[in-house]
Amino acid sequence: MKVIANPHRLIVLLAALQAFGPLSIDLYLPGLPLIAEDLSSSESEIQLTISMFLVGLFIGMLFYGPLSDKYGRRRLLLGGMTLYVLASLGCALAADASQLVLFRLIQALGGAAAAVIGRTLVRDLFPVNEAARVLSLMHLVTMIATLVAPLLGGYLLILLGWRSLFITLVLFSAITLAFTAWKVPETNVGASRNASIASVFGAYFRIARHRIAIGYILCMSLTFSGMFAYITSSPFIYIGYFGLEPQLYAWLFSLNIAGVIFFVTLNARFVRHVGTQPLLFAGTICAALSGILLMVGGLFEVGGLALIVIGLLGFIGVTGVIGSNCMASLLSHYPQQAGAAAGLGISVQFGLGALTSTLASAIHDGTPMPMTLLIGCCGLGALGALMLTREKR
Repeated sequence: MKVIANPHRLIVLLAALQAFGPLSIDLYLPGLPLIAEDLSSSESEIQLTISMFLVGLFIGMLFYGPLSDKYGRRRLLLGGMTLYVLASLGCALAADASQLVLFRLIQALGGAAAAVIGRTLVRDLFPVNEAARVLSLMHLVTMIATLVAPLLGGYLLILLGWRSLFITLVLFSAITLAFTAWKVPETNVGASRNASIASVFGAYFRIARHRIAIGYILCMSLTFSGMFAYITSSPFIYIGYFGLEPQLYAWLFSLNIAGVIFFVTLNARFVRHVGTQPLLFAGTICAALSGILLMVGGLFEVGGLALIVIGLLGFIGVTGVIGSNCMASLLSHYPQQAGAAAGLGISVQFGLGALTSTLASAIHDGTPMPMTLLIGCCGLGALGALMLTREKR
């Protein structure tokens, strides 16, 4: 087995693996109307490409984690990334909406390997506090990608058309695949390699029975879900209810991304010295208080736009801190089942996020109240979930 003398040199590559999901969604968002027009499809058919991508991620994440505990990280990671490259090329060549939906599903099934195994590699290579720092840096890169991707997609759309968006994903994933094949050795040399298939998938049930594991998974998943409620509802609230111009909405959206970048940078800087738990507790308290602020504003119609902007900045800003420290803490409890722990944690994140997004759409009434109530409940729920991780005395 090749030994990595300085795993810190892999941080940029690990961050690129985590960026597969956000880039795959955010890069082509500006092109959805044009794709629908070019393929002579309805907008709802093209919107299905987002839903199917999330479904593919959810399914793929459940499988890659335990399988990487059994068969190793490297082969599954390279195989999933290769599938992603080929499916992205299929998206670029799709002749109709049904083909695009199918290739998006396959693309997600491949990209899920990067999302899960990329985080699992962090557990293999770094101790817990350092893992939290590395995960924070990876999240920082992901947020920058989330911020830049729609802008890049808009320019590519104007200059080269919507198919260039998927060609860009082909190039990005192919380059990342090449560097992964070159730089990343097999890192799983634990006893789990000798376990049966039933045993490695059974790790899901063993993890799910542990109060502490459930606490960490629900804490990061509920704050993630609150962010999905915001993403789903905020355009209609900012533009439809408050009457803002789309450009101003984009700036307010970017403000929250900047908040995430700011807080994960602080987390990466101080987690070595302070530890994961104090920073996780502080971030969750901030999310809960921000959620309460939003609930008050929505229920009593006080504070107007300013209160909502401040509350969202406080809630969305700390999601990266909560996610990084929860994941690092979760993985530290399951060194031999790190793949299963990461797969379960991330799949629950996306599953609850999809449910919350659907609920936000279903109860939307044109006012800020449904969104603020959902986010408030998510913040308070995350704090309650974190209490499950406290050791009993």
